[in-house]
Amino acid sequence: MSRIQARFAKLKAEGRSGLAPFITACDPDLETSARILNGLPAAGADLIELGMPFTDPMAEGPSIQVSYLRALKAGATMKKTLDLVRGFRARDNETPITLMGYFNPIHHMGCEAFCKAAAEAGVDGLIVVDLPAGEDGELRVPANRCGIDLIRLAAPTTDDRRLPTVVEGASGFLYYVSITGITGAATPDFGEVETQVARIRKGTGLPIVVGFGIKTPEHAKAVARFADAAAVGSALVSEVGAAKSGDEAVARVHGLVSRLAEGMRSAR
Repeated sequence: MSRIQARFAKLKAEGRSGLAPFITACDPDLETSARILNGLPAAGADLIELGMPFTDPMAEGPSIQVSYLRALKAGATMKKTLDLVRGFRARDNETPITLMGYFNPIHHMGCEAFCKAAAEAGVDGLIVVDLPAGEDGELRVPANRCGIDLIRLAAPTTDDRRLPTVVEGASGFLYYVSITGITGAATPDFGEVETQVARIRKGTGLPIVVGFGIKTPEHAKAVARFADAAAVGSALVSEVGAAKSGDEAVARVHGLVSRLAEGMRSAR
């Protein structure tokens, strides 16, 4: 059983939804990013999404775009991103880590080489937002060979004709994008999101993680009532951007993660 499968089995046994915080690797710098990452499980994270900094993050809103720029200015590279995962794994061999980002840096490194390096570092899954289902074989095949889940995205525009293509060959979990548009751009209609998640469940047995637009403990609590996990990103990287020091960035991110986790647990 993979770390992702084990974690969702544990959440199911506990009768609760999980929290999947997103942070950007090397934001605002490598050392502070490592401290933030390593402290996420104790703060309440059940799964972790780690952003791979990229110069043209087309699906991201201003908060995550700026976090990518901060990270790149601080010297972020794919090697440093994987080093962060490797350092985390020396402390925690249970919490799943999914890398999230864009295909260009992976393609530049080479899909086979990237997957081998990611697996060796301790990566469990990949979310590549600009690699459509049905056109991702170049990455999915070596990822599967290395024991890494290539996680597919579904959205409000994913109708019943498209859904089987999204689900076929998917593994780990399904990531439901709760709004159309960029990250952090709007607050979802949680009633409509619940309806869409129920529809998608009819087509897959995979856990469903809902992301985009979830910013507060109240939002997370609403999602916890019907999704297997809630992903929160823009609100957390905004805390990094608002901090005046590394210590403050660590405290702000971990504090918000704790509040989000508390909100989700109160949904039971």
